[in-house]
Amino acid sequence: MNKLFALLQLLAALLAAALAALTIGQMVEMVRMSDTISVVHLLVGQLVLAACLLAIARSLLRRALTRLRTPKS
Repeated sequence: MNKLFALLQLLAALLAAALAALTIGQMVEMVRMSDTISVVHLLVGQLVLAACLLAIARSLLRRALTRLRTPKS
């Protein structure tokens, strides 16, 4: 059962990292827009979102690897 949870956490970590990469890619596209205050607010919001997604992905990855490496008792 631990292996199943570890694999699900690993999958969730990969999904969160992919979403963070897509968010960063969208930020690059927004930089090309004209600079208005609303674009700046969007960039700041997406930067916070990408940072949170990467932190969640890192946490899930570390937990999944810990569960996968523990010997079965």
